[in-house]
Amino acid sequence: MPELPEVETIRRDLREAVVGQRITAVAVSGLRSVRRHPDHRVFASGLEGRTLLEVGRKGKYLLWRLDGGQALVIHLGMSGQLLLAEEATPPPPHAHVRLGLSGGGELRFVDPRTFGQLFLSRPRSSGTVPELAHLGPDPMEDRLEEDRFASALSRRRTMLKPLLVDQRFLAGIGNIYSDEILFAAGLRWDRRAASLSREEAGTLYRAMGRTLAAAIRARGSSLADAQYRDLFGAPGRYQLQHRVYGREGLPCPRCQAPVVRQRWGGRSSFWCRVCQS
Repeated sequence: MPELPEVETIRRDLREAVVGQRITAVAVSGLRSVRRHPDHRVFASGLEGRTLLEVGRKGKYLLWRLDGGQALVIHLGMSGQLLLAEEATPPPPHAHVRLGLSGGGELRFVDPRTFGQLFLSRPRSSGTVPELAHLGPDPMEDRLEEDRFASALSRRRTMLKPLLVDQRFLAGIGNIYSDEILFAAGLRWDRRAASLSREEAGTLYRAMGRTLAAAIRARGSSLADAQYRDLFGAPGRYQLQHRVYGREGLPCPRCQAPVVRQRWGGRSSFWCRVCQS
């Protein structure tokens, strides 16, 4: 699933390539992709003729402000891609939503597994989207101070990895970056959050910021399934810098002990038994 760095990469691409253009046509062939709307025609009529203003992000969600006060919310789900192409180019399979643009291009929402979605919302006066009110703070966008983060950890007996991927606690982190963050911080995935010292909590906070920033600079991670692509169809590069994720049995880059894969609750954690305590 695309996580915060992948979605942020797409947001920045959209800001440069699409903002200011008008939506001239909307085609919906996959009704599940607009399932929050009672009818796909309601979705289409709400978009046609609208100008795309600023584009924001909350965790793994893209938030496009439209003239008229509404916002287009996009969640890529497990396999979603948002691709910009020439309108004359034949769309790929599973292009469930297509938006024609006044600049001559076409935005295509491609989603083979159909877990992603697009929907229109009317943000509150504060700018928040009601449907996303359950999300915790975004580590890169919200003012998440180190003391506040440490205090939040001290009140949780949950293990660190399940806590980091809990979107109600922090919005945007998933399997890949939780493992990379915990390795950078030298902490086991199954440590109880409340067991961290103030110093360890600060180390985790700084590792989170550094890891996410580095992944954004590398334009995200594209794994072997090749499902993540940026707006122009190019893969990310951060997978070349992964230190533990997906590296079961390979030597730890710090101590050379083999990286371990441990399964829990239908997920996996990759970590080093020597370097993470």
